[in-house]
Amino acid sequence: MTNSPEIQNVKNRFGIIGNAPGLNYALNVAIQVAPTDLTVLITGESGSGKESFSKIIHGLSHRKHGNFIAINCGAIPEGTIDSELFGHTKGAFTGAIDDRKGYFETTDGGTIFLDEIGEMPASTQARLLRVLENGEFIPVGSSKSKKTDVRVVAATNVNLIDAVERGSFREDLYYRLNTVPISVPPLRERGFDIELLFIKFTSDFAEKNRIQPVELTEGARKALSSFRFPGNIRQLKNIAEQITLLEPERVITAEMMEKYLPRHQASGLPALFKQFGQGSGDISEREILYKVLFDMRKDVTDLKRLVHNMMKGGQITEEFINEHEDLFDEITTPSASYSALPPPVQHESPYPVYTKEDDETIITIDNLHGTRENVEDITHEDEEESLSLEKNEHEIILKALRKNNFKRKYAAKDLGISERTLYRKIKQYDIEDEK
Repeated sequence: MTNSPEIQNVKNRFGIIGNAPGLNYALNVAIQVAPTDLTVLITGESGSGKESFSKIIHGLSHRKHGNFIAINCGAIPEGTIDSELFGHTKGAFTGAIDDRKGYFETTDGGTIFLDEIGEMPASTQARLLRVLENGEFIPVGSSKSKKTDVRVVAATNVNLIDAVERGSFREDLYYRLNTVPISVPPLRERGFDIELLFIKFTSDFAEKNRIQPVELTEGARKALSSFRFPGNIRQLKNIAEQITLLEPERVITAEMMEKYLPRHQASGLPALFKQFGQGSGDISEREILYKVLFDMRKDVTDLKRLVHNMMKGGQITEEFINEHEDLFDEITTPSASYSALPPPVQHESPYPVYTKEDDETIITIDNLHGTRENVEDITHEDEEESLSLEKNEHEIILKALRKNNFKRKYAAKDLGISERTLYRKIKQYDIEDEK
């Protein structure tokens, strides 16, 4: 979406930097919904700027002269969140020495921003639903309901649909909150906005601390734009301030920039495998799909090898071989040797990738000036290498099984393969007899 004058005015007023289409579209939705009293659900990754959108909605509404309060639902203990939001009466619980008004009462006529709404306890969700439906709430320890006129803007960085399916979030509350959805794009999808924000942050920090701001070389810009920024704008601001403060030089090169970009977060590609045993996160659907595709590819390779062996044994005619020669290119080259783990899948990254300039000291095929005299022929080593790799695979599988007391489930996790593949390998190498 283009940057209209109305959107640009909002950016100037609220200090929004950037011109990415996803950002402009989200701003346009916020501008359209602000004059109404509709409930808004803002979604986006942590640190992407969701609270800024809640302030825009409040600032452009007829409630702009009323109170605005931002509440992090995940930061308030479950035992006190009801009291914080809806108030309590004297003696309602231990320590309640007096009546106390909650945020929904003190913000009457204004806007409440409920951040991390997915962390709200189930009992509080029921109270919130009543407020959204008829504007009524009951303070903790009271039997009398009170009225309030509050506009609710909620935000989350988790998938509430999944939370509804798991039973941790009320379905009726989700649809009541999601009257108008706004999706804030992550920083890595905002292109040139990354550089604009970096310049803004380093300039502000330099001015505040009375030092000279830094400048970026072309290589530094590429390194910055290719970084994933899982922490989004918060992480970019931290990096900009660190570089401005710690680097003695004011012109930042690619090498200097890379020192501040965590290497394990630098790739624009998703991780294909998790390190099992290092964390309690579940395997995502994408990772399961990758593993299924890897297993299928391995099965196809096994089938090709079987057919190739049949060809060598004379069980398939020469005419068939000539007609389908392209089917067996993969298994007649050294690169098709067995491996204990599936090979990586090559796919194109949706993000620009930074590459260093060529090093003239590295010898490439072009440096050989067309001669092959110093290139050793290793095609005859194919069969020997394959047998060696199969032996190594046998030893690795046996070692993993022994380590896990021959429990296939845990051994398969250590190897990074499926239980089905491990079972097939156990049968192939007669490992059951080696306990």
